[in-house]
This record gives sequence, structure tokens and C-alpha cells, in this order.
Amino acid sequence: MLKTLHLDASNPAAIQQAAALLRRGNLVAFATETVYGLGANALSVQAVAAIFAAKQRPAWDPLIVHLASPEQLAQVTQIPSSLSARIQALVSAFWPGPLTLLLPRSPAIPDAVTAGRDLVAVRVPHHPAAQALLAAAALPIAAPSANRFGHTSPTTAAHVLADLDGRIHAVLDAGPTSVGVESTVLDPTQTPMRLYRPGAVTPQQLLAATGIAVERFLPPPGAPPLEPSALPSPGFGIRHYAPQARLELVKGSVQALCAALRKSQTSPAAPLPTHLGPVGILLPTDWDLPQDCRLQPGVVVMRWGCWTDPKTLAASLFAGLRALDDLKVRTILCPLPPSGGLGDAIRDRLEKAARS
Repeated sequence: MLKTLHLDASNPAAIQQAAALLRRGNLVAFATETVYGLGANALSVQAVAAIFAAKQRPAWDPLIVHLASPEQLAQVTQIPSSLSARIQALVSAFWPGPLTLLLPRSPAIPDAVTAGRDLVAVRVPHHPAAQALLAAAALPIAAPSANRFGHTSPTTAAHVLADLDGRIHAVLDAGPTSVGVESTVLDPTQTPMRLYRPGAVTPQQLLAATGIAVERFLPPPGAPPLEPSALPSPGFGIRHYAPQARLELVKGSVQALCAALRKSQTSPAAPLPTHLGPVGILLPTDWDLPQDCRLQPGVVVMRWGCWTDPKTLAASLFAGLRALDDLKVRTILCPLPPSGGLGDAIRDRLEKAARS
């Protein structure tokens, strides 16, 4: 079992230590503006394989490659001249930042990074600790979220250690992440451009930057689930982001939430471990539970964020789910925020987490 180093990202020597570990083919978790990523040299077959082993991630799920600057694109992609203006518009508008682009891959990228696909997912993160680490390592770094596969994504170093302590070489602690949900994933090689995962960069912003329409890719209603080998991008179409407790989503109002609470306490949907007891609620700060719901025994309320402030909701979502898991709740009730903009990204993560 490895001894996982806990490094302070505010210390320049720690940045250099983490970069040296990456250059030697080791695994280092680090903060981005979205969530913590589990990094390894994207050009090394062995280092990439170590990511999959540490996360217990299936080989069919591709990784995102993180770059220090757009100038590194030539190292990992082969962009045809017919797409160069479109890609340049996206890069100029959103990099560094929480936008991942699916682009034709370079032969330098191992098959494991893309799970054998023709497109590689790339982005330039905005977080200063990520920027410093990527510059010091001088390598493209493959980095999925730094958690066990399918678990709730980590937004603090403590979350990383809860899942991966002893399985990775180091975590570079830069405090809580600011965005809190994973990057937008876009395939700009198609027209309209295809959105595979919503995030902080919205379709409206993408259209404004390029003048090219964006469509959200979703399987047709009633279609059978996609085979894992056919999944087109990281984080698409599978159960992800899930807490240990059963997550139940509530559409509508405070009254609907109270009705779901009463139902969950009187008729649990499935047998659960006996040590799991109370019901947890991820409650918007501007919602008031009626007294008869608030005072029910075995109810744990975790305040989430103002319903009209999606940035705060996104930043605290995964931390709230993890905190309720730490309290050993049996069921988590969570209302779905309004759709549109960042609300779509929050709803996407919740809907994937609630899949049984």
C-alpha cells in the first residue's frame, strides 16, 4: 500500500515535488476549478493504466487530457484546417476554463486515454494550482475525477483521500474547488456542435462565441442503453457521481419534498444495511420546511444554497452529498433545481447519481 503524500499547493516546493512525481509516472491528485482530478502522464501507457487501477475505472471510459496552454494542442491532437477557425474561437473564448473539447487525436496519445476512440478530450484548466502544476510538469496530464469510479466527485483534498488514500502517490491540496461540477464536454467537429455533458460553459455561451448551433446529445426516448464501448465521451450515459445512500430526486415544491419525506419514512423502497437510519435532505437555503416535516425524528437537513444562485448550488452539491453520506443516512432527498444554464449541469449530475 502506498503512502499518499498530502502536499500544500500554496508551497512552490510542493508544486515542484508533485510535478516530479508526475514525470516519474506516478499519480497525483490536484485541484482544478471544477473538481479534483487524478493526474498521470497522458503520453505514458503505464501511467495511464495506473489511473484506471487506482480508480477501479473500466477501460471503456475515456479520460480528459489537461494542458498547461493551448500551444500544447499540437502535441495531443491533429486539427484539420477546416476546423481551425472554430477551435480557435472556442479556445480564445473559454480557455483556460471549464470547457473540454473532443478533437482528433495525435498518434502520441495511447489508446487507453481515448478508450480506442478517434477523438481525445482536452482542456486547459483555469485553477492557479493546476496551471502551476501543469507548467512545472511540462507534460499533458490525463486526469479524470480523483475518486473511485462511480462515486461522488471530490471537491476537496479530504474527499480525494476518503476514496484514494493509499492508492495514489500524492494529493496537492488547494482547498475547495470553485465551480464544483465537472467541465462542459463539447464535440466541435460536428455541425451543429454536439454537447455531451453540460457544465459551467453553457450552450448559449458557445453559440455566442462561435455563431454555430449547439445540440445536447441524448439517446432517443425508449432507446436501449448504450453499450459501454459506444459511449462517446467521459461521464456520458452511465451511473456517475453517486452517493452511498439511495438518492431520490424531487420535482416541484416544498410540499412535494415533504410528501417524499413522509413516503420515505413509511415505506422504504428497498432493504438497506441496518446501520443506515435517518433520511437526509439537501435543502435550498431559501426553502422553509413546515414544522411537521422539520421536526420528524431521523431527519437530517443539509443546507445547500439559494435556489436562485446556481453557482453556489453547483459548488456545494458534491460536498453536501458526501457530508450526508458521512452521517450514514439511508436515503437522500434532493429537489431538482430549475433548468437552464448551470442548472442543467446540476440536474445532469443528480439524474446520473440517482440511477439505480
